[in-house]
Amino acid sequence: MSVLDEVNWDANGLVPAIAQDAASGKVLMLAWMNRDALQACIDEGIAVYWSRSRGRLWRKGESSGHFQKIKEIRLDCDNDTILLAVEQVGGIACHTGRASCMFRRYQDGGWEDVDPVLKSPDEIYADKGT
Repeated sequence: MSVLDEVNWDANGLVPAIAQDAASGKVLMLAWMNRDALQACIDEGIAVYWSRSRGRLWRKGESSGHFQKIKEIRLDCDNDTILLAVEQVGGIACHTGRASCMFRRYQDGGWEDVDPVLKSPDEIYADKGT
């Protein structure tokens, strides 16, 4: 049995994947993986996800340069969630220019942006496409 066969993929052949900063433990983002994405992570040592919107594999950082170097891959107790401990190249994981995609906090009946933009998306994606 391969390591890919041990994962409980959903009906669409996907599994959620959480990227966590290996040094700080901060959650950076959640994305999805299919079998090919997980195999690419294992083979390449960088975070590769399945982009549901693009319908293709997506190497985090391919447009922005903000790659995620994998330090460790974990599978949860139900075999249905992947955790990547990563080194976030450039310190920016979010396409909005923030360190983490988890920058909004529920407070007083609404969502509030609580983390600063470190670099403008216009700067990040200039001449690179999105």
